[in-house]
Amino acid sequence: MTRAMRARALLLIATAAILTASVAGFQAKVYGAPDAASHAPHVPQAIRPPESPQGMPGAGFDGLSARIEQATQDAAATGATISVAVLDRANHELLSNGNDQLVAIASVAKLFIADDMLSQQSGGFQDSRPLSTADRQALDSMLRSSDDGAAETFWAERGEAIITGVAGRYGLTSTTPPSDGQWWNTMSSASDLVHYYDMLLNGSGGLSGERAEIIVDDLAGSTATGADGYPQRFGIPDGLYAEPVAVKQGWMCCIGDSWMHLSTGIIGSDRRYVMVIESLQPSDDATARATITQAVKTMFPSGRI
Repeated sequence: MTRAMRARALLLIATAAILTASVAGFQAKVYGAPDAASHAPHVPQAIRPPESPQGMPGAGFDGLSARIEQATQDAAATGATISVAVLDRANHELLSNGNDQLVAIASVAKLFIADDMLSQQSGGFQDSRPLSTADRQALDSMLRSSDDGAAETFWAERGEAIITGVAGRYGLTSTTPPSDGQWWNTMSSASDLVHYYDMLLNGSGGLSGERAEIIVDDLAGSTATGADGYPQRFGIPDGLYAEPVAVKQGWMCCIGDSWMHLSTGIIGSDRRYVMVIESLQPSDDATARATITQAVKTMFPSGRI
């Protein structure tokens, strides 16, 4: 990120804090040495579903409300504020900690960029065009390794129309384009992101099953570190270590003196569960990653739902 981009992002933070008290920031780069655990090799597990998840009782939700409350309290004791939402798609049961604040979603906005590109490929726009081989490679890198360069290239084509288009197709009522035109400052909430994943999987957001598979397959192949070298296994991947997961991660610094981490995705071989967790903590990056991961482990101590 250039100095000018950092300056604009810092100005946005100050403005947003005064006007809305919601969280905004600039795209994170790496500060400090990554922790050793983040370099452990990760072999993506298959996450191939039946037509729909089975509607049987989810044992993982037994006592989950209490564990979510405990995780929220434990995080608060370290100075972190977390938002969490977990959806059982089979039983249409959604549990959260009640904190549905708007946040700048950083690299999670790359989900919307990819969705928009694949929608254009399907002929949904007057200026639709097929993805070239180079486009497809860039899209894969953007989702798997959070490649900022690929996101910048795609964003330059349609800009804020990407966010308004996806929000409209999926009915995302709290998702809005960035006020400064920078994709990483796209605003959304945990409930909107859970809703997005659910509709992506059931096809009601307008993206065909074949094209939705491109997104999910890339998320299942999420790399241990991002294209910029930042560790990507915090939150859901390391917290739900015994489950196959397909995730998109986001991170930003500095929100005041805090790091923001956002872990989102699909859980289970049948794609039954969707989870979104966000943490804002005044600490160094490694501590903040450990906090959001521990919150997931507190909610799911066996490493699975």
